[in-house]
This record gives sequence, C-alpha cells and structure tokens, in this order.
Amino acid sequence: MPTSHSRAGVASVCAAALSFSGLVVTGILAAQPAAAADPAGYQNIRINEVTSSNNDTVELYNTGSTAVSISGWKMSDDSFSPQAFSPSSGTIAAGGFVTFNSPKGLGDSDKVVIYTADGTVVDRVEWATTGAKPAMARCGGDGTGAWVTTTVATTFGAANAGGCPTSLPAASRVRINEVTSDGADTVELYNGGTSAVGIGSWKYVDGDTTHAPVSVSSSSPSATSIPAGGYVTFNSTLGLGDGDSVFLLDGNGSTVDSVTWATNGAKPSDERCANGTGWFQTSVTATPGSANSCSGSGGGGGQAGHLLGGGGSLTSGCTPEAPGGTGSAPAGTLAWPGGLDVTIADNVCAFTTSTGPEGRDVSGLAFDPANPSVLWAAKNKNWLYKLVKSSGKWIPDATWSATGRQIHFAGGSGQPDSEGLTVGGNGHLYVTSERDNANNTAPKDTIMEFDPAATGSTLTPIHQWDMTSQFPQLNTGSKDDANLGFEGAAYVPDSWLTANGWVDPLTGAAYNPANYPLHGSGLFFAGLEWDGTLHVYGLNSDGSFTTFGTIATGKVSVMDVTFDAGTQRIIATCDNTCGETHTLMKVNAAGAIVPDVTYTNPAVMPVDNLEGFAVAPTSTCVNGFREAVWSDDGIYGFGSGSSSYGHSLYSGTFPC
Repeated sequence: MPTSHSRAGVASVCAAALSFSGLVVTGILAAQPAAAADPAGYQNIRINEVTSSNNDTVELYNTGSTAVSISGWKMSDDSFSPQAFSPSSGTIAAGGFVTFNSPKGLGDSDKVVIYTADGTVVDRVEWATTGAKPAMARCGGDGTGAWVTTTVATTFGAANAGGCPTSLPAASRVRINEVTSDGADTVELYNGGTSAVGIGSWKYVDGDTTHAPVSVSSSSPSATSIPAGGYVTFNSTLGLGDGDSVFLLDGNGSTVDSVTWATNGAKPSDERCANGTGWFQTSVTATPGSANSCSGSGGGGGQAGHLLGGGGSLTSGCTPEAPGGTGSAPAGTLAWPGGLDVTIADNVCAFTTSTGPEGRDVSGLAFDPANPSVLWAAKNKNWLYKLVKSSGKWIPDATWSATGRQIHFAGGSGQPDSEGLTVGGNGHLYVTSERDNANNTAPKDTIMEFDPAATGSTLTPIHQWDMTSQFPQLNTGSKDDANLGFEGAAYVPDSWLTANGWVDPLTGAAYNPANYPLHGSGLFFAGLEWDGTLHVYGLNSDGSFTTFGTIATGKVSVMDVTFDAGTQRIIATCDNTCGETHTLMKVNAAGAIVPDVTYTNPAVMPVDNLEGFAVAPTSTCVNGFREAVWSDDGIYGFGSGSSSYGHSLYSGTFPC
C-alpha cells in the first residue's frame, strides 16, 4: 500500500545487452498504421547497424509510431554521391527493421549517409579503421542508443542486444540531449555515465554534406570535458535550419550520436525524453545546460506516445490516494524499450472489497505461464484475483470469482498484507506478505503457497514459510517499518540458474539443485522494500526453507520481482521511490546475479505508487512484442479529473 517509504538507517551495465527495439502500438494486437505517402516521419528512421565486411550490410530502424515508405531513397559512402539501393522492404513498420547491401562497397574509415527521394539527409554514420568490423551498432536502445563497435556478432534484421558489448565504453554514455534551430543553434550534450569524458578532440557536423566537421572545443562556449551526470552546450558555427541534423564524432572520427528533425522540429528545441536516454520530441521550453523539461507535443524529432482509455465516475467509498516518497532513477537508466502508447486496462474502482472498500492496493501481478490469457493479481488487504481480458480490459474471471477470493494465513486466520505474487513451477500461486493487517505494527514476512484449483470463496495456504526473524530492523513496533518487508516475489527455475552458471553462495561452487532435494524445481527471489535487496530461498515441501543469501539490485527499494523467460532476466521493479524503474538482473562471468540494465516506464504514464509489473510470455508475441501490465497501488493516476483517476491497471508493450 502507498507509503512515504521513509525509514531510519536506509540510504534515502551492459546496458546494450538488453536494449530492445520499440514497437509503438495501442494494445498488444494493434495493427500497423499505413505507410506515409511522402517523407513525413523520415526523421524517425535511423541507421541502426552497419558492417564493412559480410556484404557491406546496412540496417535501418523506425523509432516512430507510423510506418514509413523509403521508396526512392538513396545512400552514399564517403564520396557523398547518392545511389539507389535495394532494401529488404520498401516500407519500414513502426518499430521495424529493413536491411540492404551497400551498392558502394564499404571500407575502413568510411561512412554511410541515407537520403530521402528528394535528397534530404536522414541519417549518417562514420567510423575509423576497423570500426565497422564485425559491425557498428547502436547500443543502449535500437534507434536511440550510442554507436559502438560490436564484439560479438552482427544482428541484422533484429534488435542489436545480442551483438553489443557487455558494457558500454564511457564515451558511449555521451548523448546529444537537446538541440535548437531558432537562431542560437545550440547543441547540448549529456554524460549519463559515472566518469568524466574528454571531448577536446570531438567534432560535429550538420546535415549539409558539403560541410566539414567542426571541433566542439572551438565552438562557443568552449568545452573539453563533460563531467559524470553533467552537461555541455555549444553554439553550432555551421548554422542549423529546418529539416536539419547534428552528427557527433569522437576523436577518431567515429559517430557517437546523431539527431535529425523535420521542419520546425527544433523550435524552440528538440529534446530527449526521458532526459539523456529517450527519443526526441519537440519541447515547449528549451532547457540548455539542465535536465530536459519533456513537456512537449511529441512532434518534430519523435513521438511522445499517448495514454488511452480510462474515465468513469468513482463508486461509493472508492478513494484514490496520492503517491508519496518520489525519488530519482538510478544513474544510467534508459528509456522504456517498448511501445510509447499505454492503455488504461481496467474498469474504474474495479477492486473494492470488504476489507478494502477504498478500491486501492492492487500490488503484485503475474501472468500464468501455462495460460497467458490469465493475469493473477494480489491486493494488499488479503485478496487474490484471476483476471482475463474482455474488450481490452483486465476483469475478474467470473468462473473463478467475480469479486476475487480472500486469503488467510495457515490455519485460516489473519489478514495477510499480500503484496507479491508469482506462479511456481507446479502451477501454484506463491504470495508474499509483509505483515498481518489485523496486527499491522508487527512484521510477518512470509511466503504462502496456494492451489488456484481449490474450491470455496477463501483460500488457505498448502504451505507457509515464515522468514520474519531474518529482518529484526522491521520489528520496531512501527506499522511503517513493518510495512517495508516482502513486497514482491519471483519463481526462478533451476534450469536458468544452472545454464547461466550461478554460483551457490552456500557452497561456493556451481549451483546443483540435487543438493536440495525438497525444494522443487526452482528458487524464490523475494524483494525487500526496506532496502531494495532480493532474498533467495529454496522452499521445501516439509515446510522448512533454505536461505541462499542476499542480492543487491542497485536500488533503494523494490516493489515487484519477475522472472522473464523472454529476456532471460530477473526484473526488479521499483515505483516512484526509484523513478518508476525496472532493473534487469543477469548472472555475470563470476557466477553472481548483478544488475544489467535499468529502464524507466513509458513517458506517458503517471508517477505514482506503481507497485506491480508483469510481462506476458513470449508465446503471445505479435510482431516481436508482447503485453506489459502495471498496477497503481493508490489508483491515483494523474489526479482528480483525469481519465486515470480511480484506475489500477495499465497496459503497454514490451519486446520479445
């Protein structure tokens, strides 16, 4: 349930390896928009990958929400002599890829320039010797990431994730963050990394292919370094106009980043949203030298997305609650990798119960792996829901219970403060509770196993494991401290742990499930809201449990935990306390589970106590994307009078 998340004693990537392309659709089954009949939307087409070997292949990617025709487009190398090419498709779908073999032949210290049929420069990338062998690829987000020489493999026609290095070079964390073409012609660079980056030898050039690159340090004001998390601005001496571009080059002459805008697109400015990571939109107010306002219309450089659906009047007793405890996202957080549009996906005040008439407190979410048309939801005040889709909304399955089922602790007593939810390998529901709401000043950090096939209006656990004694810091007599326990849980199969070489902390050797014969087929990762750590348990069939230790997520808090078979990652979710972010966790070369990459929510979503998060299995994929669902614990949305007020669930798309 919403809290300020304050507590005493608690401190208030290969990013590219899990950067995905974004298919912008309204709902998981939305059709692709028709292709543009003219170059409209061309600024959303980005060169995404290029190799100067293996047939000199070039990949284009569409970052926008509308398909774009590339009929009649041309390319050139460093000769700047445009020539027709034969793409794999004459239209690039929203979030789609097109490849072609360069008719020019590409070598070391070369470049690729893409032009519309009328000769407008769309994008440009250049590289120094061996820079495009095996390939140059955008890493940190298809179409939006920084250019990096890949070290693994080429990934033409698909997301660049698999070909990107395990960690981005410091220079690749520098992004063009904002640009104006209103006379001052200002360019802002942002360093999203953790160390300063020297730019004394870096250059930039605009979309005029007759212009030679100009030194950043020679432009006014002069700058030779960007501090970690800092900004540098300079005024272009080349002059920037409508339908123009900026290309940033490092000291070797290789492209670091680029942006292109259409007519009036950079007036007053084009800015990345989210700041430093997202795609460009036209802003209302230019903010050179500081974080982007992200208050624009979404025209010009990119698309801002839309929040769809919702509305309706609050029912009697339904009482939304404003969020508390808003904090910042972890350093290096990237923009949402899926679609920009989000749909409100439930009826207003849909989860009122006898113990929670205010309608709030839907927290944990989990898709059923065996039946992905089912979404399970936990409501803090001891209720479970089996949800199914109807007319684009998630509603209670009347064949299971139209009003949800009340759950109790072992023996049929108490009111579990049920926060987290996961589906185990046996198909049973495993629910975490951080306290008994009938005695809410005392912690009761437990994991309960329920059989969803059981009959009756209430459910009692088959097994219950109590870990309360492991967290004495929560047992202070304060209901607020007691409310900072197990907030989320994920079942992680043994097969993933062994295949990825996880080292068992108890033995110091490779994890061997046979050493724990009573634990079933996987381990459970419980997220602790108190400090953002994950606690790993083997839940034994005799009621005992094995504790495998603690894992740091890099966040101050965790609200939900998910294992996603599609990305092969554990996802630790945090609400507004950590800037509405999702950290994907991997097993590193040393056999430890560590943060890999962090994404924020789609920009159109409210900044609320969004405590629940689930992604559909890959079996539901359509055009490379699947559904993602969030829950707003406070049903506050954007506040009274907004279409989201009184709603719990939001639906978007996530890469497969």
